[in-house]
Amino acid sequence: MASHKPRRRKKEETSNNFDTTASSSGQSVSCPRFPLAAFLWPVKRSTSQWVILPLVLMAVGLFRWATGFWGYSGFNTPPMHGDLEAQRHWMEITIHLPMSQWYLYDLQYWGLDYPPLTAYHSWLLGKVGSIINPDWFALNSSRGFEEQLLKVFMRATVLISEYLVYIPAGIILNRNLGRLRGVNSWESSIALVAIWMQPATILIDHAHFQYNTVMLGFALASISSMLAGRALWGCVFFVAALCYKQMALYYAPAIFAYLVGICVSPHPNMSRFLAIGLVTILSFAACFAPLLLGSLYDYYRGATAFTAKETPLPPLLAHAPITLNEHSWYYPPLLQLAQSIHRIFPFARGLFEDKVANMWCAIHTAHKLNNYPPGQMQRISTVVTLISILPSTMTISLFPRADLLPWAMASTAWGFYLCSFQVHEKSVLLPLLPMTILFGSDGGLDTEMRAWIGWANMLGVWTLFPLLKRDELRMPYGILTLLWAYLLGLPPTSLSLYFGRHSNNGGLEIFTKLLHLAFYLAMIAWHVGEAFVPPPEGKPDFWVVLNVLIGFAGFGICLLWCSWQLILRSGMMEDYFGVRMRIEAAAKKKKQ
Repeated sequence: MASHKPRRRKKEETSNNFDTTASSSGQSVSCPRFPLAAFLWPVKRSTSQWVILPLVLMAVGLFRWATGFWGYSGFNTPPMHGDLEAQRHWMEITIHLPMSQWYLYDLQYWGLDYPPLTAYHSWLLGKVGSIINPDWFALNSSRGFEEQLLKVFMRATVLISEYLVYIPAGIILNRNLGRLRGVNSWESSIALVAIWMQPATILIDHAHFQYNTVMLGFALASISSMLAGRALWGCVFFVAALCYKQMALYYAPAIFAYLVGICVSPHPNMSRFLAIGLVTILSFAACFAPLLLGSLYDYYRGATAFTAKETPLPPLLAHAPITLNEHSWYYPPLLQLAQSIHRIFPFARGLFEDKVANMWCAIHTAHKLNNYPPGQMQRISTVVTLISILPSTMTISLFPRADLLPWAMASTAWGFYLCSFQVHEKSVLLPLLPMTILFGSDGGLDTEMRAWIGWANMLGVWTLFPLLKRDELRMPYGILTLLWAYLLGLPPTSLSLYFGRHSNNGGLEIFTKLLHLAFYLAMIAWHVGEAFVPPPEGKPDFWVVLNVLIGFAGFGICLLWCSWQLILRSGMMEDYFGVRMRIEAAAKKKKQ
C-alpha cells in the first residue's frame, strides 16, 4: 500500500498590484485599508472562492429585497402611474393580444417602446403571473392595479431575472478579467462585492423599478466573451443586450471599433470579419424572428394588425418610395418591423424630456434649445456625440486589446450620456457599469482607481436623487449610498483616501484630491440646501437645475479621465514618444 501523502496547503496568494493592505505602524503585519477588505479579511488565506460566493450572493440579495419594501415609480399617482405600471401593462398586452398588435395597441397608455426581447420577457413573466392571479393582467381592467401581492411578484421578477443574467455574467467576467490581469481570487471577491453593491443599480431596478440588469448582464457577458477570446459569442450577447434595451447602443461604438480592430490587426483577417458580420446578422434575425413570424401567423388566421386608418403609419412605411399593398402577405411583418423601430427610437419626443445632467439640459438652463427645429438639434447632437467618442473608438480600434474594452465602453457611454438625443437620468447606469467592473482589474482597488471610480459612482447616484425623491425613496438612497461609501472608504464616511497616511500611494495627486473633495462638498451642501432652503420665488426647479449643472461638470470630467486612461494604457503615448525620440536621435546623428 502506498504511503499516505498529506495534501499540501495552498500557498497564500499575494498581491503586488492592489492597494488594499498596509503595514500597521511599527509592525510588519498587514491590515486592510478599507472596510470591505476588512469584512473579507478572515477568508483571505485558505477559504475557497466557491464558499465565499454563496454567502455574498445571499447578502447582496437581502439588500436588494429589503430595498423593494419601499415605494416605486408611480405609486398612487393616477392616471399613468409609473414604470412599474408600464412593465405590468406590457405583460398584460403581450399575453392577451396577437403579436401583430404588441407595438400598435393603445400607444397613449404606456405603448411598448422597447425591443423584442423585452416583449418576450414580459410575455413570459405575464404568463407566470397569470397563473398566480389572472386579475393582475386582465386586459384593460387591470390598469393601475396596485395590490400588495402584485408588488411582491413584480419585485421578485426583477430579482430572479437579475440572478439569472446579471449575477452569473458578473461572476464570469470578474474571473476572466482577474485571470487576464493576474489578480488573485481574494481581491476579485472584494471587487465583485463592490460591483454588486453599487447603489445606483440597486436603487433604479429594485426601488424605482426597472429591469436594467438584464440588459447590463448581457453586456457583461459580451465583455467576458471578448476577454476569453470568443468574439463571436461576444457578438451574440451584445446583440441580446441591444434587443433587450436600446440603451445598450451607448456601448456599440466601442464594441464595433474593437471588432474592427481585431479583424485588421496585426494583419487583415477576412474570415473573422465575415464570421462576425454573419453571426451579428443571424443574432438580430433570431431576436426579431418570433415577432415577424407571429405577425405572419396572425395574418393567416385573420388576426391582422391595425391598418393605416386606425393608427398612423410608421415613418419608414409612410415615406417608402413604393406603394405597399396592405392586403399582401408581406405587409404585416414589414409593418411590425417598421413600427417596432419607430417605437424603439423615439426621435419625435424631442432632445430631452426631463432634467438630466447632460450637455443639452445644462445649456437649456441659460439658452432655450426648444426654439430650434427638432431635426436641427438631432443633427447637432449626433455630430457632438461622434466627436466626444472619437478618441476612445480610434484608440480601441488601433490597439484592440480586450482588457481595454471596459475603458472604451465607459468612455463612449459617457459621450452618449452627455451629448446624445433623448437621454434619461437612469442612463447613467451605462457608463458607471464598465467603470465599476474595473475594480476587478489590476490596480482596481488601489488608491487612485478607488478614488476615481468611487467618486464617479457617488456623483452618479447623487444626480438620481431628484428622480428617487419623487418616488419617496430618500431613505434607501441615503442608506445604500452611505453604506457603499463606507465599505470602500469614500467620503463622506471617510477621508482616508485623501488625507490618510497612504493617500499618496497609487498616484493620487493634489489636484485630484482638491477636485474630488470640491464635488463631495458641493453634493453635501446641495443636500442641505435642498432639504432646508426653499427655492427662489419663480424658480421652483432651482435645486434640480443646480443638480444638473454640477452633475454635468462632473460627468464631463469622467469622460475626459476615462478617455485619457484608455490612451495611456493602450501604450499609444509610449509608442509616439519612442518613435519621436528615435527620429530626433537619428536627426542629431545625421547632423554630426
